[in-house]
Amino acid sequence: MKAIEFNHVGKQYRLGVVSTGTFSRDLNRWWAMNVLGKEDPYLKIGDTNVRYSKGDSEFVWALKDINFSVEQGDVVGIIGKNGAGKSTLLKLLSRVTAPTIGEINVCGRIASLLEVGTGFHPEMTGRENIYMNGAIMGMTKVEITRKLDEIVDFSGCERYIDTPVKRYSSGMKVRLGFAVAAHLEPEILVVDEVLAVGDAEFQKKAIGKMQDVSKGQGRTVLFVSHNMAAVRSLCQKGVVLRDGMTDFIGTADEAIDYYLNSASTKTENQKLMTDYITDCKSFLKISEIQINHTPYNSSSLAHDQDILEIQIKGHTIEPMKCEIKMIIKKLDGTPMASLIEGRYTGKLYVIERGEFSIQKHIRLPKYIADGNYLIDINLHEPYVQNFFNAQNCMTLHIDGFYNQFAKPIDLSSEGFIGLESV
Repeated sequence: MKAIEFNHVGKQYRLGVVSTGTFSRDLNRWWAMNVLGKEDPYLKIGDTNVRYSKGDSEFVWALKDINFSVEQGDVVGIIGKNGAGKSTLLKLLSRVTAPTIGEINVCGRIASLLEVGTGFHPEMTGRENIYMNGAIMGMTKVEITRKLDEIVDFSGCERYIDTPVKRYSSGMKVRLGFAVAAHLEPEILVVDEVLAVGDAEFQKKAIGKMQDVSKGQGRTVLFVSHNMAAVRSLCQKGVVLRDGMTDFIGTADEAIDYYLNSASTKTENQKLMTDYITDCKSFLKISEIQINHTPYNSSSLAHDQDILEIQIKGHTIEPMKCEIKMIIKKLDGTPMASLIEGRYTGKLYVIERGEFSIQKHIRLPKYIADGNYLIDINLHEPYVQNFFNAQNCMTLHIDGFYNQFAKPIDLSSEGFIGLESV
């Protein structure tokens, strides 16, 4: 039995504005479709969703010609680069917005967790928001009350359950939001990348709960994540989106392998590493990130090298005290080594207003084997705020120098420092 079916679904936006941009265009669209019985005249124009090129049209297809179905009880991973259309797909499914063309058929009640705090009223307490979310899903007060203790216990927010949600941290909102979505008995659970906000212990609990929901209760789960290890362990099937279109559909392992192999093409390698910054403070502008003197997202170490040279350039209008955090991961997201310079060494970088440049030399440990790896780079003030985060910003190829029998290192211990600062 099909739980979800996408039939030629497309979503078109006009850059910078709502609707088509002018009253005359809206009237033209309405007249053609509702009076003359013709198709939308604006559907024939528009570029595909390629975020790193300028394009020739002001109309963009965030999604175009999406066709696939999900069987009841399936756990499907939706993967792709930033801007590929993953979140837009889930918003269409959750009816946050409507498709421009095509139709989506859904059999069952949907619970969605798309963004931090989605569906929460900031002035209401956590308890009141649980009841409100349950009512929106069509549940009675008796049904919600029966699940209340289980939801509160899973979220770990019992002490603050009668505190207004506006005073919650982002992690607490995610905990409560996921607990509500997973425990109020939806037939379909839709989860976006928000789990990345939670700590490691909560992510483990959340993935375990999604496995219970799918395997134990036979419910359908759609899971969007950049963590390939989580997708591989949780999902049975995978859908790869690229530039707003379906690029590959298969098993989770096949989809991940296809995505990782296609992510290192020549065109992609020529993109600047700054394109991969997923979070950056408004007062800070990062103009360049280089590893081993290349600004692009691919580098390599030959057999006689074991040093990475990192350089971060930018401009800030506020002074900062910060540390560098760097993680080297396998292509499936499994961490291999990390560097956290500052919190444990006592060497915070002090950056004054204006232009700045940070340069570091890092020696890789011998236990890293030959092969391809992904690198995350983060600049933040310990326990205070994150300045910027560049995830999967580089593919690093290591050849001929390291131990072929290297094993992954458990980075669950916060104090682990696997990379040596030179």
